[in-house]
Amino acid sequence: MLYRVIFFLIFALGGYILGMTAGLSHQGLLWGAGVGVIALILEYVLTMVGFGTVIGGMVGLSLGLLFAKLIYLPIKTVFTSMDGTYIALVFNALFGYSGLLLGLRAGKDFTLPNIVKAFKTRVEEEHAKVIDTSVIIDGRIVDVCEAGFIEGTFIIPQFILQELQYIADSTDSLRRARGRRGLDVLHRIQKLSNVTVKIIDEDFPKIKEVDAKLVALARLLGAKIITNDFNLNKVAELQGVTVLNLNELANAIKPVVLPGEKMNIFIVKEGKELNQGVGYLDDGTMVVVDSARRMINQQVDVIVTSVLQTTAGRMIFAKLKEDADREELKMARH
Repeated sequence: MLYRVIFFLIFALGGYILGMTAGLSHQGLLWGAGVGVIALILEYVLTMVGFGTVIGGMVGLSLGLLFAKLIYLPIKTVFTSMDGTYIALVFNALFGYSGLLLGLRAGKDFTLPNIVKAFKTRVEEEHAKVIDTSVIIDGRIVDVCEAGFIEGTFIIPQFILQELQYIADSTDSLRRARGRRGLDVLHRIQKLSNVTVKIIDEDFPKIKEVDAKLVALARLLGAKIITNDFNLNKVAELQGVTVLNLNELANAIKPVVLPGEKMNIFIVKEGKELNQGVGYLDDGTMVVVDSARRMINQQVDVIVTSVLQTTAGRMIFAKLKEDADREELKMARH
């Protein structure tokens, strides 16, 4: 209360001093005191209703009066014979009052903490990613995040947690192990410093399939989906949802193999076609070798003939080096 008295006296004294310079000291004192009272009233109003409410009311009133002016001008142009003063007064009162009410209502939430919170939430939503069950169980997402290739906010809906819990409680030992692995991966993701995990209760009771719920949630939040599921990938893309497929990422960073390169492969099984043998690179890429069926369980040198990129990954076709050398020798003779 004391600072208000001091504030009032400063205004009154200032008015008195300004009045003395003009030879109107008493009038200056009154004007200074009046301005001080008005300032205290405004300070009280701002304290009671809030700064945001006042700003919102002023903005709403201004927009209302501007809107009234925009409507009044064409009416005045068309109906020149009408008394424009009364119409302008009615429009200003109607739209100005309406804008004031709307501004006061909207201005209640116009506070600095709310603005910061809204901006922060918007930034988080722009980087939000909805995680599929397949990615959680797979576990590679943790390594990708630790390497810094993916960051932001991970959205985990309750129906995904329920699906993981259902898998973890399965009577089948393999499914139960996969479910528990998924829960462990979630705990590891929560501990990452560059990722924020947000568990939400948003659900879609009318949608039964979990994949369809994920797509609907991603569309609602404007988020991306991280998955390994090929079918979910296609369905989401058809509905305009951006998908981050870890299998596609793994294929993208595999070493490039060109036709004509030499490789050393261990043949582990026979292929689908006659006399084919199949081996694998260290990254899991399948290598199909012609005429290598007889070489099963043997380490052989091969020459790459072609590389096929499929939706399931990359396949390399090759032939035995000895066959390639024989063909080259035959071509040289001819």
